[in-house]
Amino acid sequence: SAELCLLPALAALLPPPSGPGGPGPAEVGLSALPAELRTAVRALVSDLDSLFTALGLREESFAVGALSRVVAAELASYAPARNRRRTATNKASVIFVDRTLDLAGAVGHHGDNLAEKILSVLPKLPGHKTDVMVNMVELTALQTTDETCSIIAPGCLAQPNDPAAKALWESFMNLKQKEAVMEARRHLVEAASRENLPIKMSMGEVTPEQLSSYIQLFKNNLKALENHCGLLQLVLATVQTLKHPQTSKWDNFLAFERLLLQTIGESEMPSVLNQLLPMIKSYNKRTKDDYACEDFLVLLVYIYSVVGEIKCGKELDTAEEEVKKALVKAICDEPEPSPLLQKIT
Repeated sequence: SAELCLLPALAALLPPPSGPGGPGPAEVGLSALPAELRTAVRALVSDLDSLFTALGLREESFAVGALSRVVAAELASYAPARNRRRTATNKASVIFVDRTLDLAGAVGHHGDNLAEKILSVLPKLPGHKTDVMVNMVELTALQTTDETCSIIAPGCLAQPNDPAAKALWESFMNLKQKEAVMEARRHLVEAASRENLPIKMSMGEVTPEQLSSYIQLFKNNLKALENHCGLLQLVLATVQTLKHPQTSKWDNFLAFERLLLQTIGESEMPSVLNQLLPMIKSYNKRTKDDYACEDFLVLLVYIYSVVGEIKCGKELDTAEEEVKKALVKAICDEPEPSPLLQKIT
């Protein structure tokens, strides 16, 4: 969770008292954490133990980072886990790593991967952390422009009983976006052909509109819908992701990150921050293509993570102060701050 990821960073900013009567950062145990985080760690340990029980594992744990040591120690002393390790037959090594040791990996926008884009831009499926809601209205006769329409139950990505859908999801994870979208079209054409639907295969670039027109062929054929429901959900997820405004912003993030990596060796940190400054705009001056406050927080975390050692000095202090002022003004001008901004402020 976000809390689990952020704790080591907060611990670095607010280290526990050291010296007589106070533990150092490496010695912090579960009791030193806030109550909410203690509960989250215990829940994680319980879930891990359930997983290892199902797999019949006797694990040996290794930890990299302060919070990882807490989780590993809690798992080692967890009574049900101790009992399991006495009887389990399969050995495994488990390595816990604090994500804050690689914040650039956690906040970066990595390459040309359709699966990552789908998981990032579509809304989360209620009660799930790793699946998304796919709007299924397009397959019905319901006429609505309300994107949050809740009359029709949402689809999702998990399709364990549909071999074609499982194969397509593998393509989304392993192929480049262009190739993955072509796979979506190929699977759709094959499914339509098996159902004798009047599909016309077209060559060239695959567009969201083309995929939508293929999906419409299944709309009034209940048997075809039933036979290929899993596949249709994944293709609809593709269409909705490609049309989503956040997808173009994703590509902007990626371009900025690549440019930053190319220039960071030649540019000092103040010049990087000065490039960022004019991009920070208040709510009433932003267009849909401009970065929001949360986007800048993500970019700043990325910049400070990849830049390495920073040379302190008056020029850096001035640049940082200007960015802080602009960011604080933008946050204060938000008419409806997001839950994340509310939590931070």
